[in-house]
Order: sequence, then C-alpha cells, then structure tokens
Amino acid sequence: MGHSSTHRERSRRPSPHARELGWDDSLYDAESDDGAGTDGGDTSDGGTGGGGGAREARTEQGPADGAGSGDTPDRKAGGAGRRPGRRRWRIVRWIAGVLALLILGAAGAGYLYYRHLNGNIRTDDRTNGDTGLKKPAANEAGQTPLNILLIGSDSRADPENVKLGGSKDTAGNPPLGDVQMLFHVSADRKNASVVSIPRDTRVDIPECKDSTTGKVYPKTNGIINETLGRGGPGCTLSTWENLTGVYIDHWMTIDFSGVVKMADAIGGVDVCVKDNVWDRPLPGVPGGSGLKLEAGTTRIKGEHALQWLRTRHAFSSDIGRARAQHMYMNSMIRELKSQNVFTDSVRLTGLAEAATKSLEVSEEIGTVKKLFDLGMQLKAVPTNRLTMTTMPWIEDPQNRNHVVPNKADADRMWTMIRDDVAFDANGDKAEAAKKPSGPASKEPSDAPADTGVTVLNGTGGEQAPVSGRARAIAEVLGGKGYSLARAGGEQSPQEATGITYPSADLEGDAQAVAKALKIPLTSVTKSTQVSGITLVVGADWREGSSYPVKAKPEAGGIPDTADAISGSDKNACMDVYAPYRF
Repeated sequence: MGHSSTHRERSRRPSPHARELGWDDSLYDAESDDGAGTDGGDTSDGGTGGGGGAREARTEQGPADGAGSGDTPDRKAGGAGRRPGRRRWRIVRWIAGVLALLILGAAGAGYLYYRHLNGNIRTDDRTNGDTGLKKPAANEAGQTPLNILLIGSDSRADPENVKLGGSKDTAGNPPLGDVQMLFHVSADRKNASVVSIPRDTRVDIPECKDSTTGKVYPKTNGIINETLGRGGPGCTLSTWENLTGVYIDHWMTIDFSGVVKMADAIGGVDVCVKDNVWDRPLPGVPGGSGLKLEAGTTRIKGEHALQWLRTRHAFSSDIGRARAQHMYMNSMIRELKSQNVFTDSVRLTGLAEAATKSLEVSEEIGTVKKLFDLGMQLKAVPTNRLTMTTMPWIEDPQNRNHVVPNKADADRMWTMIRDDVAFDANGDKAEAAKKPSGPASKEPSDAPADTGVTVLNGTGGEQAPVSGRARAIAEVLGGKGYSLARAGGEQSPQEATGITYPSADLEGDAQAVAKALKIPLTSVTKSTQVSGITLVVGADWREGSSYPVKAKPEAGGIPDTADAISGSDKNACMDVYAPYRF
C-alpha cells in the first residue's frame, strides 16, 4: 500500500481509502494506546483492548517461553512481585507486528482489488438528448423515487458476442437495444415497478449526440431499439424520457456475454415451461435461440439463460419474450434474496467480478461503491411489492410488424410512475402520505401582459395533428391577459403537454402560464433548446380550451393490458407455441 514494511505502530498513518471500503480507519489512528511501544516495565494495567488479551494469553504459557534459557533471578525468587523478562515482550511485540502487517496487507489487497473492480466498469453520459426533465421533488420525508433504465444490447462488437449471438455478418453494425426495461423504485423503497417496451415499438426519437464521436443524429420517428446505435444508451434514455415524461436517474446495459457471466455467477435461476420446448429454425421461419427444455421447472444458467432470454418464436412473439424475461428476472431476484451472498466471500467476489465486467453504466454510478449502494436500495424491496409489466400496445397502423403505445393505457402507467404510485395494491395507507410534493412555486418577474409565450402544436405523432391547435390555445392565453402569446408554425409532436423555459429567471413566469391554464407545475421544465417560454400542446390535449384534469391513479390500478406478473409468483410458467413443442 505504498508504506515501508519496517514501521512503528505509533506512527501508522490512517488508510486513505478505509472509509470508502467501509473499514474503520480509527483502527490505524496515529495515537494508539495499546502500549506496545513499552519495552518491559510495569505491566500491571495490561494495556487496552486486544493488546492486553494477547499478552495475557501468551503469559499463561510462561514455562514454554523460558525453556532452555535458564532461570533468571526473578524466576528463582518467585512471588507475586516478579516482572516478566524483556525477551517475552519482544516476542509479544513481534507477534503484534506480524498481525498488524497481515491485517494491513489484507487491507491493501482489498483496496487493490477494489481498484481492479472499478477498472472493469465502463461508463458513458447519462443522457445525450435534452428533454428538459428534472428530478422529481422529494416527499415530506425527504425521499425521492429511483428510476433505472435497463438495456440489453445485441452488439456483435467482439468475437465472444458473435459466437453467442450468431449473425457474424452483422458484427460491424450499430448495436440494437432489443431489451429495454424501466425499473422504478418508490421513494420510500417499499415497492418497485418494471415496464418493458417491445423492441419493435415506433416512437419519436429526439436529437442525440454521440459523446465519443461528436456525431449528431437528428430527431426522427423510428423503432425504439435503434436508439442504442444513435449515440449510445444516453439516446435510449432520452427517448424514454420523451415518451413517458419520467425523469430517469441512471441506465445500465449488458450484452450477450455479460448475461452468460452474470447467470453463471448467480449459480442458476429456475424457469418453467408448460410443454417441451425447442426454439429452432422451421421451414420458412429461420433463426431460433436453440433453447431446448422439457416441460416443468428447470434451473438454467450460462448460455441456457441467454437462450431463454432471447427466445421469441417458441414464446409466440416479442411480447411473449418480454413475459419470459420478466419471469426470469423475478426468479433471479428471489434467488439472490435467498442466498447469503454478503457472508460468502467466494460468492461475493464472483458476483462482483461478473457484474463489473458485464455492465456498462451511466457515469454517475460508475464506481463499485455506488453500484453496491444502489443494489442495497433495490434489495430492500420485498418480492410481493415487485411488479413486472409490458407497456400496453396496439398494432402500428403504418406497419403491422411494429407496434405503437396503447395511448390511454400506457399514459395511465406513465402517470403512476411519475406520481410514484405503486403498481401493486399490497402497501398500506401510510405510503400515500409520503408521495412527492411537487416543485416549489416561484413568483413571476413580469405581468402576464409583458410575458412572451410561444405556443407549438404537439398533437401529432401517432395520430395526425389537430389543425390550428397552437393558435387556439394562444387565443385562450390572450384571454387570460397574455397578449404577447403567439402560435409558432413548427410542429413538435409529444405525448404530454409541457412548458419549457431557457433560464432560471423565467421559471416563475413559466409557472404562471401553467397556473393560468391549470397545467400541473410538474409539466414545467428548464430546457436549453428554447429561447423563451414555450408551451407545447401535447397529444393529451387535442380538444377544448381547458386542460383535461385527470383523476389521480390509485395503487394497483394498472390496466389489464400490461400483462403484470408479481415478483412473488413462484408458479409463473410460459406457454409454448405449438410448432416449437417436441
């Protein structure tokens, strides 16, 4: 650890990384009272703590210490007042020194391994598209929700992934984010909700900039799994924020080889199929994951786990695959909770090694300590308060091979996440008192008549835009004293109505516009992409002059179209599409 092996215990410097590793660096305080520096002398006080105990234990074996050395005058005299010899204390001090070296050596090895694990972790920017969303306000207890985007990449960028995923002819292609799940943990950490989006969902993708190459990708309407190749995971996160209106704290990605490493480190996960299944190429239907299992429950790990997570044809569709992934994750979480990982150093080391080598994460959680702290927060959620779902969807009218969000049902789920409302109904009434209180209200700096507002039509997207919608709402604002409100000619499709402002001095004025139209203050955000206060009338306000007030969702109120599975359901079992049974 950079210290000389010849040292004095009383001048030992505190370990500079002791607190970071969770150790008590007071153990290495320079002013030690163990009395080890006293060579002989009166020992009646016995020192303090472990030092006295060690000396006492050693003294009990007195005859052995003096074997072959002859009797000293003190020994011959006998009696209660005799003093131990200097040699005995030299031995005790030597033992204490060796123990200290062993302890500090272990500490040094621990720190080096900690640095090794940190070196494994790959990171990138949290977001590379500006959505203007802010982290939600804390509740009355000072707690905030936690939202993590989990992304499974089909990258074939290295030989190991090509071997596991096949399709070596696509090795140079941009990666696709074929698995995307939003993991929401409530502010009080008592429940968690997961929403998957099918990989072939068509959405609006914002402008994104690749933080490595600097390449800028213009905003477009496309398939959500393509976002990973448009600047990295930060673009996928920005797309989710744009779609849901949910602020997302972090992202994590994992590729094929990472899944295999993690599955092996966990030691296996139980999965169930109702019939024998073999996901293989069939006439006219190429591909297949290779998964082959007999009916019932099977423990899978390694490549078999990857096959389960990739199986699509045998589970009917991409939607069926999402359900199978949810079953796997629920089973994995139950498995981890049942293991004494933190008391088994071998298991813990294996998991830490696999996790840090397998994951790429957003930069603000790019250390072992931060990932460990994050894991501890997730660990607190009981399995009967964990709900896995798939975003409600309908067939894409532009392409039957794609899907689009089922607007009414999907919006209900996004609202529940934004309002931190549990997907399950297993909580207690006390939770309702600890929901986010919303942003603080600010005073406007100008009167309505002196406040400029640009109104844009955002009612397009899945449906054709409502003609003249921006002009109509600008006129409503004019009737409320905002005579400078003007309709902009630009179309800006987005799901939820929102107001943005470019600088802090305009926050109060932007909030005043929201209050005039009875738009929630949570819809008012700062954005560097606007030059003044800008109101986008979203697809949630296609008609009428009054903003539609929505009923507050209740816990457990998710729609049936979400295909929910509870984390405590040990009997969940996958249906198998008939052509893939054997």
